[in-house]
Amino acid sequence: MNLKKYTFNYSLKLNQEKPIILFLHGFMGNLHEFYKVIKLLFNDFSYLTIDLPGHGETQVLDDECYTMASTAIAIIQLLDELKIDQCYLIGYSMGGRLALYLTLYFPHRFIKVILESASPGLATETAKLARIKSDTQIARKLSRIIHQDDFFDFLNNWYQQPIFGDIKNHPQYQSMITSRLTNQPLNLVKSLQFMGTGSQPSLWELLTKNTIPILLLVGEKDKKFIDINIAMSKECNFAKLQIIPQVGHNIHLENTVAFVQNVQKFLDPRLL
Repeated sequence: MNLKKYTFNYSLKLNQEKPIILFLHGFMGNLHEFYKVIKLLFNDFSYLTIDLPGHGETQVLDDECYTMASTAIAIIQLLDELKIDQCYLIGYSMGGRLALYLTLYFPHRFIKVILESASPGLATETAKLARIKSDTQIARKLSRIIHQDDFFDFLNNWYQQPIFGDIKNHPQYQSMITSRLTNQPLNLVKSLQFMGTGSQPSLWELLTKNTIPILLLVGEKDKKFIDINIAMSKECNFAKLQIIPQVGHNIHLENTVAFVQNVQKFLDPRLL
């Protein structure tokens, strides 16, 4: 994989000699996804945020660049370019799935990992095919978007999914939607097609080989991912599960303070 196929849009904020956290956003997010988290954590860490392929201002040359395996290798090459030998890693949803892949295939690069509302993919071909069929329908809707109003309607429908709980009533909901609207629907189609849950390689069988401390965070109102993460915690070595009260899938937006408290406690260097 040639990093030249990727023109990553990223932000690296170094804070004296503080350790670096690499943040990976979710589907339809961008490198600003964790802005409020970083604001609360600022004194304790340095930060690397990235627009993943299909999102924000990152540019890629071909479809292969959207796959999980290719994206993971490109991120490792970016860390090399930035001379970051090791860092902490936090990933949300799609970014959490990618973070788990990075953890399992490049364990020497990460100190500790936090996966927010993530999964190891789907274990069976039947489940994968069903998910690909579902994602294809979503991709078709995205590909038909012409006007910003259509995109706005799509996003509002997206966040009606049960996993998101009451997020539409959150004071920051509209600002999140505004941020999501900066993405290009046709690029999101590529991300969904090549790095969606149905397309990614299953990581279930690799969980027992994990060697890195992992914190699994999931919202109390996100029943689907509670079940997934309970199963993950039973299979994954060095993983612990924390269920956050009164939130759904997007914990870091719905209760930023609780999210940050869990990050600080888990990444405390005194616990290494």
